[in-house]
Amino acid sequence: MVNATLGYLLHSGKNSKAGYYLKAGLRDLLPDALFSRRLEKELEACRLLYDESYINDRVDYYCRFDTPRSLGDASEAIGSLQRTPHGSTYYYDSRELLQWFNPSLRWNHLFGDIREIPPCPTVVKSRGLGCDNSNSVLLKLDKCRHYVYLKDRRPFAKKSDRAIFRGYTGIRENRKLFCSLYADNPRIDVAGTLSNGSIFSNERMTASTTNSAPRLSLYQHLAYRYIMALEGNDVASNLRWVMSSNSLAVMPKPTCESWFMEERLVPGVHYIEVKPDYSDLESQLDYYSSHLQEATEMGRQANLYVSQFRDERRERYIGLLVLRKYFNLTNP
Repeated sequence: MVNATLGYLLHSGKNSKAGYYLKAGLRDLLPDALFSRRLEKELEACRLLYDESYINDRVDYYCRFDTPRSLGDASEAIGSLQRTPHGSTYYYDSRELLQWFNPSLRWNHLFGDIREIPPCPTVVKSRGLGCDNSNSVLLKLDKCRHYVYLKDRRPFAKKSDRAIFRGYTGIRENRKLFCSLYADNPRIDVAGTLSNGSIFSNERMTASTTNSAPRLSLYQHLAYRYIMALEGNDVASNLRWVMSSNSLAVMPKPTCESWFMEERLVPGVHYIEVKPDYSDLESQLDYYSSHLQEATEMGRQANLYVSQFRDERRERYIGLLVLRKYFNLTNP
């Protein structure tokens, strides 16, 4: 157990939190004036570097309103944002962009896993789909957890012809349903993680009992051809690293989205879509296991989709433009 735990800690595949907090903390110590006086110069430099139509398309995707809107009575000055123990990644990711603007500008923000659409324009990490969600303005938040990219040297055809699911089920009905349906299916490796994300054990899902199951690193997931990407409180948090690999993401149509623009993912092109009740899961796996060329091409398209989020300067540029549009339309 000790060796397995140490191996997981050293090779989990996740981003280094220590490195993230060190870099973010040092940046946060710098005077805001160093950034704000360079805003227009940075925007102009990036404008010359990147395709303007692509940039504008993404900015308008994240901030979907184009006429002035009221922030309501609960708005706050962006300079008053405070770091909290349970929301520090949201604080640092927001500050990375807010530092470039006048601290007296006002905003609304909701940190955490958000599906509901607020009544006034509000900066969020995630928003529900299938409704008018224009008051939910997306920023790239909680990046350390959600934006993980893996190097996968194993081709799809040489992976185990099985699907795998690891994740906390809790009260999430979609995950509970999946585990109950496929707990004893030899084609699906199903285990639930503990609620606190403990690395010491997983709850093995079976129809009759709960046993211990080893916790797997992200790279160990890549031994499987298919990785279930099931939504939790909001989006499926593993979707980005799965789509950066040579394994295929399997999931129902997204009902929630983030900076990753899940609504733009095309079933059969970027991921394998299954019904919300998972009744067609095995037939979908059978199809792609017998059509390896299609499966490999889907993996290539998924990799290509993920690649657009890996240019850090361009991502920051888009975030700055999203906030500038938001402030221009909400701060008279």
